Amino acid sequence: MPFYYYYDPTYVLVIAAFLLTLFASFGVKSTFNKYSSVRNARGMTGADAARRILDANGLSGVQIQRVSGNLTDHFDPKANVIRLSDSVYSSDSVAAIGVAAHECGHAVQYARDYAPIKLRNSIVPVVNIGNALSMPLFLLGLILGMTNLALAGALLFGLVLVFQLITLPVEFNASSRALRILDERGLLYGEELKGAKKVLKAAAMTYVAAVASTALQLLRLLMIVNRRRD
Repeated sequence: MPFYYYYDPTYVLVIAAFLLTLFASFGVKSTFNKYSSVRNARGMTGADAARRILDANGLSGVQIQRVSGNLTDHFDPKANVIRLSDSVYSSDSVAAIGVAAHECGHAVQYARDYAPIKLRNSIVPVVNIGNALSMPLFLLGLILGMTNLALAGALLFGLVLVFQLITLPVEFNASSRALRILDERGLLYGEELKGAKKVLKAAAMTYVAAVASTALQLLRLLMIVNRRRD
Protein backbone atom coordinates (compact mmCIF):
# COMPACT_ATOMS: atom_id res chain seq x y z
CA MET A 1 0.00 0.00 0.00
CA PRO A 2 1.20 3.56 -0.65
CA PHE A 3 3.02 5.22 2.25
CA TYR A 4 0.45 7.98 2.65
CA TYR A 5 -2.14 5.47 3.86
CA TYR A 6 -0.05 5.10 6.99
CA TYR A 7 0.66 8.79 7.47
CA ASP A 8 -0.89 10.37 10.56
CA PRO A 9 -0.66 14.18 10.50
CA THR A 10 -0.98 14.30 14.29
CA TYR A 11 2.52 12.84 14.54
CA VAL A 12 3.70 16.41 14.00
CA LEU A 13 2.45 17.15 17.51
CA VAL A 14 4.40 14.18 18.89
CA ILE A 15 7.58 15.44 17.23
CA ALA A 16 6.98 18.98 18.53
CA ALA A 17 6.46 17.67 22.07
CA PHE A 18 9.65 15.63 21.86
CA LEU A 19 11.69 18.58 20.60
CA LEU A 20 10.38 20.86 23.35
CA THR A 21 11.35 18.36 26.03
CA LEU A 22 14.74 17.74 24.43
CA PHE A 23 15.49 21.46 24.15
CA ALA A 24 14.57 22.12 27.79
CA SER A 25 16.62 19.15 28.99
CA PHE A 26 19.64 20.31 27.01
CA GLY A 27 19.22 23.83 28.40
CA VAL A 28 19.22 22.81 32.05
CA LYS A 29 22.14 20.41 31.63
CA SER A 30 24.30 22.90 29.74
CA THR A 31 23.53 25.73 32.18
CA PHE A 32 24.17 23.50 35.20
CA ASN A 33 27.46 22.29 33.71
CA LYS A 34 28.54 25.86 32.99
CA TYR A 35 28.00 27.08 36.56
CA SER A 36 29.27 23.85 38.07
CA SER A 37 32.73 25.16 37.27
CA VAL A 38 32.13 28.46 39.09
CA ARG A 39 33.01 28.15 42.79
CA ASN A 40 31.31 30.33 45.40
CA ALA A 41 33.52 32.74 47.37
CA ARG A 42 32.51 31.32 50.76
CA GLY A 43 33.58 27.81 49.83
CA MET A 44 30.25 26.34 50.94
CA THR A 45 29.07 23.02 49.58
CA GLY A 46 25.49 22.38 48.56
CA ALA A 47 24.94 20.51 51.83
CA ASP A 48 26.42 23.40 53.84
CA ALA A 49 24.15 25.93 52.16
CA ALA A 50 21.09 23.73 52.63
CA ARG A 51 21.81 23.35 56.34
CA ARG A 52 22.21 27.10 56.81
CA ILE A 53 19.00 27.87 54.94
CA LEU A 54 16.97 25.26 56.80
CA ASP A 55 18.24 26.36 60.21
CA ALA A 56 17.58 30.02 59.38
CA ASN A 57 13.95 29.10 58.66
CA GLY A 58 13.48 27.10 61.83
CA LEU A 59 13.70 23.76 60.03
CA SER A 60 16.53 22.17 61.98
CA GLY A 61 14.52 18.93 62.05
CA VAL A 62 14.83 18.50 58.26
CA GLN A 63 17.71 16.17 57.49
CA ILE A 64 20.06 16.35 54.51
CA GLN A 65 21.17 13.17 52.80
CA ARG A 66 23.29 12.30 49.80
CA VAL A 67 21.67 10.44 46.92
CA SER A 68 23.35 8.93 43.88
CA GLY A 69 22.86 10.26 40.40
CA ASN A 70 23.02 13.63 38.67
CA LEU A 71 20.31 16.25 39.26
CA THR A 72 18.29 13.74 41.29
CA ASP A 73 17.84 16.30 44.06
CA HIS A 74 14.46 16.41 45.82
CA PHE A 75 12.67 17.06 49.09
CA ASP A 76 10.85 14.09 50.62
CA PRO A 77 8.10 15.52 52.86
CA LYS A 78 7.15 12.13 54.30
CA ALA A 79 10.68 11.42 55.53
CA ASN A 80 11.33 15.14 56.14
CA VAL A 81 14.60 14.83 54.24
CA ILE A 82 16.29 16.81 51.51
CA ARG A 83 18.27 14.49 49.26
CA LEU A 84 21.07 16.08 47.28
CA SER A 85 22.75 14.39 44.33
CA ASP A 86 26.45 13.63 44.01
CA SER A 87 26.93 16.74 41.86
CA VAL A 88 25.37 19.01 44.48
CA TYR A 89 25.95 17.59 47.98
CA SER A 90 29.71 18.11 48.25
CA SER A 91 30.18 20.62 45.45
CA ASP A 92 31.00 24.26 46.22
CA SER A 93 29.84 25.49 42.82
CA VAL A 94 27.28 28.24 42.24
CA ALA A 95 25.08 25.70 40.46
CA ALA A 96 25.13 23.34 43.45
CA ILE A 97 24.20 26.12 45.88
CA GLY A 98 21.29 27.16 43.67
CA VAL A 99 19.89 23.65 43.38
CA ALA A 100 20.28 22.96 47.10
CA ALA A 101 18.54 26.24 47.94
CA HIS A 102 15.68 25.34 45.59
CA GLU A 103 15.03 22.08 47.45
CA CYS A 104 15.11 24.02 50.71
CA GLY A 105 12.47 26.24 49.14
CA HIS A 106 10.19 23.21 48.91
CA ALA A 107 10.82 22.36 52.56
CA VAL A 108 9.86 25.92 53.51
CA GLN A 109 6.70 25.63 51.40
CA TYR A 110 5.59 22.61 53.40
CA ALA A 111 6.45 24.28 56.68
CA ARG A 112 4.46 27.40 55.71
CA ASP A 113 1.47 25.41 54.35
CA TYR A 114 1.89 26.85 50.86
CA ALA A 115 -1.52 26.24 49.25
CA PRO A 116 -0.47 25.12 45.72
CA ILE A 117 1.82 22.38 47.05
CA LYS A 118 -0.95 21.10 49.33
CA LEU A 119 -3.36 21.08 46.38
CA ARG A 120 -0.84 19.27 44.19
CA ASN A 121 -0.27 16.57 46.77
CA SER A 122 -3.99 16.09 47.37
CA ILE A 123 -4.69 15.21 43.73
CA VAL A 124 -1.72 12.85 43.25
CA PRO A 125 -3.77 9.64 43.85
CA VAL A 126 -6.45 10.72 41.36
CA VAL A 127 -3.86 11.73 38.77
CA ASN A 128 -2.01 8.41 39.13
CA ILE A 129 -5.22 6.43 38.58
CA GLY A 130 -6.24 8.60 35.65
CA ASN A 131 -2.82 8.30 34.05
CA ALA A 132 -2.84 4.50 34.42
CA LEU A 133 -6.30 4.15 32.85
CA SER A 134 -6.10 6.83 30.17
CA MET A 135 -4.26 5.04 27.36
CA PRO A 136 -5.88 1.61 27.85
CA LEU A 137 -9.33 3.23 27.66
CA PHE A 138 -8.30 5.41 24.72
CA LEU A 139 -6.92 2.50 22.70
CA LEU A 140 -9.80 0.20 23.61
CA GLY A 141 -12.24 2.86 22.53
CA LEU A 142 -10.51 3.19 19.14
CA ILE A 143 -10.36 -0.59 18.62
CA LEU A 144 -14.04 -1.09 19.49
CA GLY A 145 -15.15 2.01 17.64
CA MET A 146 -16.48 3.51 20.88
CA THR A 147 -15.46 7.14 20.54
CA ASN A 148 -16.96 8.14 23.88
CA LEU A 149 -14.74 5.61 25.62
CA ALA A 150 -11.72 6.92 23.72
CA LEU A 151 -12.71 10.46 24.69
CA ALA A 152 -12.92 9.41 28.33
CA GLY A 153 -9.38 8.06 28.07
CA ALA A 154 -8.17 11.33 26.56
CA LEU A 155 -9.83 13.37 29.29
CA LEU A 156 -8.26 11.18 31.97
CA PHE A 157 -4.90 11.90 30.37
CA GLY A 158 -5.79 15.57 30.80
CA LEU A 159 -5.44 15.10 34.55
CA VAL A 160 -1.69 14.90 34.00
CA LEU A 161 -1.83 18.34 32.42
CA VAL A 162 -3.80 19.68 35.39
CA PHE A 163 -1.17 18.29 37.76
CA GLN A 164 1.65 19.84 35.76
CA LEU A 165 -0.10 23.22 35.64
CA ILE A 166 -0.42 23.20 39.43
CA THR A 167 3.25 22.19 39.67
CA LEU A 168 4.40 25.30 37.79
CA PRO A 169 3.71 27.84 40.57
CA VAL A 170 5.14 25.39 43.11
CA GLU A 171 8.46 25.21 41.28
CA PHE A 172 8.67 28.91 40.46
CA ASN A 173 7.86 29.82 44.05
CA ALA A 174 10.52 27.44 45.40
CA SER A 175 13.10 29.08 43.14
CA SER A 176 12.07 32.61 44.11
CA ARG A 177 12.25 31.68 47.80
CA ALA A 178 15.70 30.16 47.23
CA LEU A 179 17.09 33.23 45.46
CA ARG A 180 15.65 35.58 48.07
CA ILE A 181 17.19 33.59 50.93
CA LEU A 182 20.55 33.34 49.18
CA ASP A 183 20.55 37.10 48.71
CA GLU A 184 19.26 38.07 52.17
CA ARG A 185 21.67 35.72 53.97
CA GLY A 186 24.58 36.77 51.81
CA LEU A 187 25.31 33.18 50.83
CA LEU A 188 25.75 34.27 47.23
CA TYR A 189 26.15 37.76 45.84
CA GLY A 190 26.80 39.61 42.62
CA GLU A 191 27.63 37.39 39.68
CA GLU A 192 27.28 34.27 41.86
CA LEU A 193 23.64 35.06 42.54
CA LYS A 194 23.05 35.78 38.85
CA GLY A 195 24.56 32.40 37.98
CA ALA A 196 22.33 30.59 40.45
CA LYS A 197 19.32 32.42 39.01
CA LYS A 198 20.19 31.24 35.50
CA VAL A 199 20.50 27.64 36.71
CA LEU A 200 17.11 27.74 38.42
CA LYS A 201 15.50 29.49 35.46
CA ALA A 202 16.76 26.76 33.13
CA ALA A 203 15.42 24.11 35.51
CA ALA A 204 12.04 25.85 35.62
CA MET A 205 11.87 25.76 31.83
CA THR A 206 11.83 21.95 31.96
CA TYR A 207 8.50 22.16 33.79
CA VAL A 208 7.17 24.66 31.27
CA ALA A 209 8.26 22.35 28.45
CA ALA A 210 6.56 19.41 30.19
CA VAL A 211 3.28 21.35 30.31
CA ALA A 212 3.55 22.27 26.63
CA SER A 213 4.47 18.70 25.70
CA THR A 214 1.54 17.20 27.59
CA ALA A 215 -0.82 19.78 26.11
CA LEU A 216 0.29 18.82 22.60
CA GLN A 217 -0.16 15.13 23.36
CA LEU A 218 -3.65 15.78 24.74
CA LEU A 219 -4.50 17.81 21.64
CA ARG A 220 -3.38 14.89 19.48
CA LEU A 221 -5.63 12.45 21.35
CA LEU A 222 -8.62 14.77 21.00
CA MET A 223 -7.92 15.24 17.29
CA ILE A 224 -7.82 11.47 16.78
CA VAL A 225 -11.13 11.02 18.60
CA ASN A 226 -12.73 13.81 16.59
CA ARG A 227 -11.47 12.31 13.33
CA ARG A 228 -12.98 8.92 14.23
CA ARG A 229 -16.32 10.58 14.90
CA ASP A 230 -16.24 12.19 11.47
